Order: sequence, then structure tokens, then C-alpha cells
Amino acid sequence: MSQITNTILMIRPVAFRMNEETAVNNYFQEDINLRKGEINANAQAEFDMFVEKLRGVGVQVIVEDDDPKMDTPDSIFPNNWVSFHKDGTVAMYPMFAENRRRERREEIINRLEAEGFIIEGFMDYTKAEEEGYFLEGTGSLLLDRVHNKVYCAISPRADEELVVEFCEDFECDPVLFTANQSYKGQRLPIYHTNVMMALAENFAVICLDTIDDKHEKKHLIKHLKETKKEIIAITEEQMHQFAGNMLQLQGKDHKYMVMSEAARSSLRSDQVKAIQKHCKILSSDLTTIETCGGGSARCMMAEVFLPKKEMQIV
Repeated sequence: MSQITNTILMIRPVAFRMNEETAVNNYFQEDINLRKGEINANAQAEFDMFVEKLRGVGVQVIVEDDDPKMDTPDSIFPNNWVSFHKDGTVAMYPMFAENRRRERREEIINRLEAEGFIIEGFMDYTKAEEEGYFLEGTGSLLLDRVHNKVYCAISPRADEELVVEFCEDFECDPVLFTANQSYKGQRLPIYHTNVMMALAENFAVICLDTIDDKHEKKHLIKHLKETKKEIIAITEEQMHQFAGNMLQLQGKDHKYMVMSEAARSSLRSDQVKAIQKHCKILSSDLTTIETCGGGSARCMMAEVFLPKKEMQIV
């Protein structure tokens, strides 16, 4: 079992803007004084450059276009509604914002099958939406695929009972905690685990300052140390530059920690060296996407771990 993959799914936006339905509890989002068409054009340019950089180092990027009829401003973040697993399972997740539920499109699953990936079955958690419970994919769930652990910050978008159900279905141990950020003088839950923590093969980038409960913090650190992961701590200020929103991928010749330019610029030299002990860094400018979307590089990439059909030689 591998922790990282060389294949990802990305959705090219057609109606990207600040999503008013997610802004209620995503405190990273800000409005930009541009017309919607300009915002989307800027997001598309950032998206295309990012894909080009990833492909340039040998990452296999499957790009599917968003459907303009759906009016889905956050479709650029597919990892929230779907995850693809090594046993051929596709998991589908319940989404907090109603307009994000339209991102779940059958043709995207069909595209992966057309690319030669094998889908053996589905684990569908979406019915929880009807009861008002949510679990937003690998935004909420940080999967240690090697050691069968799931790290999750409980929030309005990550229901504890659903996390436990997921862990039972996928035979993983849950490591649960609460992560808060300072916003307008209050400590409020961080909407997704993957903005304050990134899990790589041999290290974890994490904003420990967000975990206010000392026992929860100690418990989390214990699990990371048990699996021999080096802990690279970032500050809350760095987290707000999306320094926690990273993903490690396998390129053609090297492994890469993939992040935005804002995240890369926020890191101190000692933090950069700590990451580069394990892998190279790849960064790309995602300013528009980060500002309006409140998500960054990691949110844009849905990892594909599905088995692939063997090519028959004729």
C-alpha cells in the first residue's frame, strides 16, 4: 500500500466565483472586486498553469471540464465529494452547501473508467445530507493509507458519527480532534482538516496552534510519532496563506510536495529544508482561486488510487 499516487483528477472551472453558500463557515474566503467572468477567466489561467506544471514533472492529470449548466462555483475542488481507493471503491460524500451537491456527476466517474481504471463498487454517504449531516471527502478526512488511520478535525462539515462510519467501512482507526482559528475575535472551527494539516509519506505539515485542547493535541502527536512521521509545525498566519493545504505526489523521477505560491512564500527556510529532506517542492500561483474559493492546491486534486486494467499487447 502506498501513501501517494502519480494520478489525480482535476475539474476545470467554468463558473468559478466566491460561493455565497460556503462563505458562512469558510473564513478563508474573500470577495474580489471583479466581474464574475473576469474572476473565472483568472481562475482558469491559474488552473491551466498548475496542470501544466504538474504534467511537466510527470504527474498524470486527468482534466474534466465543469458543466456550465450546473452553476457550480466550487467544482474546482473535487476532493470534497469523491475519493478513489486502491480496492476499486469510489466513495461519495455529503456536502454542506446545496449548490455543491450538483458537482457529483456520473460522467466524471465514467471518464475514469474510460481512462482504464477499474471501479468495483461505491460507498455512498450522501443520504446523510437529508438529515443535515456532512462529511466532505478528503477535505475532512486525512487518510494515512499505509497505517490505516484517519485524521479528522470535527466541524460543521465533518460529522463525528459519519467519520466513525467511514472508518468502520474502510477498516481504519479514527484520530479525532477539534481545530479552531481566530476570526473576528472568536475561536471558530476550521471548515476542513486539510487546510491545517497535510499528511505525506514520512512527515506531516500541521498547525498545532489550532488545536486548543491539550489532550487532543497530545493524542494527535502520539499517532503521528507512532507512524514515524516528522512533524513540521506551521503558524496560524502561515495556515492562512494555505501552508497546510499541500499534497505529496509521485512525479516521473521524483516525489513532490505540491502547494500554492502563497504557501511556498510563507514558509521559513528551516521549514523548506525540512520538506526538501523528503521530497522536492512544486508551487504555482493560485491567488484568485485561494481568495474567492477559500481553498488551495490540495483541494483542487482528487487522488486516484484505483487499480488499472492491464494493457493487452496484440
